Amino acid sequence: MLNKVLAKVFGTSNERAVKRMLPVLAQINSFDEATKSLSDAELQAKTLEFKARIAKAIEGLTDAEEIVAAEKAALDELLPEAFAVVREAGRRVVSMRHFDVQMIGGMTLHSGKISEMKTGEGKTLVATLPCYLNALAGHGVHVVTVNDYLAKRDAEWMGKIYGFLGLTVGVIVHDLDDRQRREAYASDITYGTNNEFGFDYLRDNMKFELGETVQRGHYYCIVDEVDSILIDEARTPLIISGPTDKTTDKYAIANTVIPKLELGELIETLETKTWSGDYVVDEKARAITVTDEGWEKIEAILGIGNIADPENWDMKHHIEVAIKAHSLYKRDVEYVVKDGEVIIVDEFTGRLMPGRRWSDGLHQAVEAKEGVQIRKEDQTLATITFQNYFRLYKKLSGMTGTAETEAAEFDKIYKLDIVVIPTNRQMLRIENPDVVYRTAKEKYFAVADEIERLHAMKQPVLVGTTSIEKSELLSDILKRKSVRHVVLNAKFHEKEAEIVAQAGRLGMVTIATNMAGRGTDILLGGNSEFMARQDLVKRSLARAVSAAEGAIQPVAAPGFVRFYYQSQEFETSQQQWDDIIAAHSASTKQEHDA
Repeated sequence: MLNKVLAKVFGTSNERAVKRMLPVLAQINSFDEATKSLSDAELQAKTLEFKARIAKAIEGLTDAEEIVAAEKAALDELLPEAFAVVREAGRRVVSMRHFDVQMIGGMTLHSGKISEMKTGEGKTLVATLPCYLNALAGHGVHVVTVNDYLAKRDAEWMGKIYGFLGLTVGVIVHDLDDRQRREAYASDITYGTNNEFGFDYLRDNMKFELGETVQRGHYYCIVDEVDSILIDEARTPLIISGPTDKTTDKYAIANTVIPKLELGELIETLETKTWSGDYVVDEKARAITVTDEGWEKIEAILGIGNIADPENWDMKHHIEVAIKAHSLYKRDVEYVVKDGEVIIVDEFTGRLMPGRRWSDGLHQAVEAKEGVQIRKEDQTLATITFQNYFRLYKKLSGMTGTAETEAAEFDKIYKLDIVVIPTNRQMLRIENPDVVYRTAKEKYFAVADEIERLHAMKQPVLVGTTSIEKSELLSDILKRKSVRHVVLNAKFHEKEAEIVAQAGRLGMVTIATNMAGRGTDILLGGNSEFMARQDLVKRSLARAVSAAEGAIQPVAAPGFVRFYYQSQEFETSQQQWDDIIAAHSASTKQEHDA
C-alpha cells in the first residue's frame, strides 16, 4: 500500500530514471539547428574533433584506473553533441531521424543498462547512438545479434551512418578465416552473433602466440534480444572439442538392444516405489531408469555375465544413452536429419545448429538410432558459458521488448538495471490475456477455428508455435479446413526473413516456430523492400557478391546498394533499387489501406 502511495507522489523508479534523462535530451535537442546547418564535410569532421577531445582528456595520465575514469567522463561530456551528430547523419544517410524516446534508449544503453522497448520502436537505430559514442574511444564496440542474417543486415544498414561519420564496421559470420576475423575485430564497430564471439574467444585462448589471436579485448558490448541471449541461453556451454581414438561399434550394438526392451512406468504408493517393464522414462527430469529385470534381459541379449562388472561399465553407459536417444530425443523436435547428418535444433529459438554436437555419446546414439554414419566421440578442449563470456566486458548493455519479467535475474547475475522506454506514439496494440484449455487437442482445434474466422475476414494472422512438430500438427488441421497458409520452421530457415516479411499481407496465414522473424519488419500490406529484393534477384538485375568481397567491404560503394536474399549478398545500382521499391510500394500501400 505504502509503495503505491509513494509511486503516486514520486513516480515509479522507472519514471524517475526516464525523468533524470530529460535535461540531457533537452541538451541534445539544443544542438539540432547547429548540426542541421553543417555541410556533409563539416558534420564528418566532428568525429575527428570528438576523438581529439577524448585524447586531450587522458593526456599525460599513466595510471590505468585514472585513464578509464577520464575517458568515461569525456564520453559523458560528449554525449549530447555526439548523439545530435548521429541523429543528423541518420536523417541524411538512411532517411531516419531518431525520435526523442530513441535518444532516451541510447542514453540508457550508454550508461550500461538494459533498454526495454516495445516491438517496432526501432532498437536497431537506437544502437547507433551509443555505438558511435563509445567507438570514439578507439577500443572497439561489439554488437551481438541472434543470427548471422541480422548481423549482416544491421552492419550493412546502420554501417551507412558509421561510414558517413568516418568509422569502420566489421561483421563476424560463420565462414570467415582468421585474417578476415582479425580485420573485422579491428573495426571501430563489430557486429556478430553470440556464438561467433564466444567461439572466437575460446579459439584465441588455444592459440600459441598472441599475434595469432583475432579479438582485441572486451570493452563495450550491446546485446540485442538480451533476454534470449543472457538469460535463456546463458548457461548453455560453448564447447570446442576434438576427436578421441574410441571406436563407434558399441553404439550400433546398443542400438539393436533397445527395440527388444519394454517401456514400463513408475508405480507409487504411500510407502513404496516400484517400476514395471524394463525401463522407465521421466519426461520432466529428462532421465531414464533401467529396472533390475531390464538389466537381466540386456545381459541375456548381449550374452554377458554381469553388466555391473568393471569391464562392462562402458557397455552399460552405451545402453543408457541409447535408451535416452530413443525415448527422450524426437526427430523434428530436438533434432533434424539433413544430408545424412543429425543436426541439433536449438530449444530456445528453434534454429538449426550445424556443427554443434551433444556430449557424452548422446549424439552418436542418435546417429545410430537414425541409421546415419556414426562419428567418433569428441573430447572437450575448451569451454565457456555465455554467462561467463559476457561478464568479461568492461561495460555491458542490452535491448529487448521483454526484459522486465527477468529483472531479478539480470540484477543478480550481471548487475544490469532495466529502463522501460516509453513508446513514441500511444500504444494501440491490444495485449490480450492468456486463454487456457483443458487438453492440447481442444486448444489446437480452437486455435484453428479462430484462424479460419480471421482468414475469412482477410485479416493477416501470425501463429507462433514452440516446435516443428506442433507447427506441422496445426498445419495439418488447417489443410483439412482448406485454409491456405505457409509454415516456417527450422526445416525452411533459409527463407525465414522472406516469409515473415510478407506475413502482413491480406489474408496471409503464417505458422512459425518461435525462431522466426527476429528483426524482420512485418508491415501491413507486405514489405515492399523484401518484394524488391526478390524481384531484383529473379530478374537478374543484381549481381551476387562473393564472401571474400563481403567480408572486406561490408558497405556498398557510392551509387550502389547491397542487400541479402536467402543468405546470399547481392549488389545493384541505387537507381534500379529506388525504381523497383517505388513500383512495389504502390501495391503494398493499397493492401495496407485495405
